[in-house]
Amino acid sequence: MIISEATHSRNLKSNQLTTDFAVIGGGLAGVCTAITAARKGVKVVLVQDRPVLGGNSSSEVRLWILGATSHMGNNNRWSREGGVIDEILVENTYKNKEGNALIFDAILLDKILAEPNITLLLNTAVHEVHKSDPEKISSVKAFCSQNSTEYHIHAPLFCDASGDGIVGFLAGAAFRMGAESTEEFGEKFAPSKEYGELLGHSLYFYTKDTGKPVKFTVPNFALQDITTEIPRFRNFNTKEYGCKLWWLEYGGRLDTVHDTEKIKMELWKVVYGAWNYIKNSGNFPEAETMTLEWVGTIPGKRESRRFEGDYMLRQQDIIEQNTHDDAVAFGGWSIDLHPADGVFSEKPGCNQWHSKGIYQIPYRCLYSKNIKNLFLTGRIISATHVAFASTRVMATAAHVGQAVGMAAFIAKENSVNPAEIIHQNLIGRLQDELLKSGQHIPGYALNDQQDLVQTAKLTVSSEYVLDELPSELLKSLEIATAQMLPLNEGKVPQVIFHAEADEATELEVELRISGKSANYTPDVILEKQTLAIQPGRNCLHVDFSAQLTETAYAFIVFHKNPKVKLHLTQQRVTGVISVFNSVNKAVSNFGKQVPTEDIGVDEFEFWCPQRRPEGHNVAFKLNPSLNKFGKENIKSGVYRPVNEPNAWVAAKEDKAPSLQIAWDEVQTIQKIELFFDTDYDHPMESVLMGHPEDVMPFCVRNYTIKDDLDNVVFEKSGNYQTINTIVLDKAISTKHLTVTLEHPSENVPAALFGVRCY
Repeated sequence: MIISEATHSRNLKSNQLTTDFAVIGGGLAGVCTAITAARKGVKVVLVQDRPVLGGNSSSEVRLWILGATSHMGNNNRWSREGGVIDEILVENTYKNKEGNALIFDAILLDKILAEPNITLLLNTAVHEVHKSDPEKISSVKAFCSQNSTEYHIHAPLFCDASGDGIVGFLAGAAFRMGAESTEEFGEKFAPSKEYGELLGHSLYFYTKDTGKPVKFTVPNFALQDITTEIPRFRNFNTKEYGCKLWWLEYGGRLDTVHDTEKIKMELWKVVYGAWNYIKNSGNFPEAETMTLEWVGTIPGKRESRRFEGDYMLRQQDIIEQNTHDDAVAFGGWSIDLHPADGVFSEKPGCNQWHSKGIYQIPYRCLYSKNIKNLFLTGRIISATHVAFASTRVMATAAHVGQAVGMAAFIAKENSVNPAEIIHQNLIGRLQDELLKSGQHIPGYALNDQQDLVQTAKLTVSSEYVLDELPSELLKSLEIATAQMLPLNEGKVPQVIFHAEADEATELEVELRISGKSANYTPDVILEKQTLAIQPGRNCLHVDFSAQLTETAYAFIVFHKNPKVKLHLTQQRVTGVISVFNSVNKAVSNFGKQVPTEDIGVDEFEFWCPQRRPEGHNVAFKLNPSLNKFGKENIKSGVYRPVNEPNAWVAAKEDKAPSLQIAWDEVQTIQKIELFFDTDYDHPMESVLMGHPEDVMPFCVRNYTIKDDLDNVVFEKSGNYQTINTIVLDKAISTKHLTVTLEHPSENVPAALFGVRCY
């Protein structure tokens, strides 16, 4: 029993925590920041003001995670973000391909709790910042409502991943809120006052069909006539719910920090009014047996404060794909602005403009320009309002978070503040460490002098040669189709393919490339041919006279002709993909991007893959064949297709594909890392949308590693992850290692992007 006499006042229970790195904000950006730093030995305190991790991706909001892949609706091939966020998305797809938001909560919690260097504080809100001098934070104070405890967290380095920038705001870091003018940065897409300077919040709801009639009595606070009060509520599909209703948005004319509760209340009115219309208007008889299963209790925020770093990313960096010496991450979502009035606006719910490829994000955007020990990540990084419209999405924010987590490791190791990583020429070290962790930085390849594989002789049992993909399917050319092929500079191989028709017609075939070799927008037509198609089966030989000036992907384009059926194949190969000039309205892709005025964006066509089980390659023969899948790719330092496959792929007929890594002298090895193909083209949306497989079809599931005495060093069955890191209990001494793979299936040969040994 506890008996406490009356007193004038009492103090809260207080805990003092001292750590290497304090990360405030447990959304995806904060989670990836914390995990990245912790895995490098940095002690981290992760502070989250909600009961679950994940922010907008959590079960509290239920927004799917997206980034550069953009629902496979743009020309950014193989652009899913790498490293920790890739690991999380692959894990979720394996365990939760149906997209249950509660399971995703558990996956994130599992990842954090697996790291002994992370101290996690949930339901804990920072409300005070202490500084040792005007430019340096010494500690933050936070309160946990669930255990009535106040925490004083002391650290030499802080990261604000809170979304609204609570630490930066309290510390006095320079920030912006609202839109810059066109004149300030020369951004032609800068919005007018009429359009609005802030994006609003959204609130989602889930429905369920109970199989029996369910009535709904609308609460008094709900909007009563949704069709007149909301201009854009013109139609509804009862199968759409959750973040498919992202356009239920409001608040861009208000203070999106301090008016959040007011915005939420208005969104509740909209949601319950919308459901009342669906249930009780009589226009949706299929809704009779449906019930309202869940309504969000906190809104998903898009925009509030943006903090100033030593550089502000701008529209031109995205559209022109500007390069930066301090690049540490990339983005690829469209420049996606919404009208400030949201659902109450007469304007379209979004205004999305894509670039022709992914763009670099420089490190200078990831720390405060005036608070020396404060990192920035998530949607608050240093970017203009227009550039923020692209960088704000969660996969990009998480990718940036990994860069910050690694920078914290570099800063701790060298006893420097964030900006000094640049000033003391440590940026190359940061980039190398990120590349080693699986982070992709466009234009960069890892050159790891400590990797023993770099000095080894490689021998393989076979190498895949792309000479033929057999005919197994027949499909009408209802949509223009292009086969992407990784070609060397010089003469283009002869392409032989088969087409069928019921009557005589013509087929237009083109050879295209991208204006930038690492892009996948086929905006340069090198050659056109018109082929006569006769009734029946046609064997067609296409000889292009064009010469390629560099190694790059080329597009063999078959223009739309519904009278023609093209022969396709079920064979899939790492780094070989077909794309289609199709429409994806979810990301404002109508087959072609055509700006109606000069807003500083490009006009170009969209050529995108189809989701499996569709998206088959074209059946063809090549003369001469392509030898692009050799053993030398193991050492390339690039672990995904870029301007070529960058993978060793074994011959399909090789029953036990093997790679031998040999040295002249005995080597001592304790750690082995392997990089597999988990299809970086598949976006892996985390919730709501399901996926056709739980394991990507290109991923090697089973493999064995043996030493020079034929001892099994390591054996794996059932792999589904991109990176396999093997830390041996005891170091081995050997003159060679042999990695034996099993083909993922009869239609997919085994592939390996890289092996590293230490």
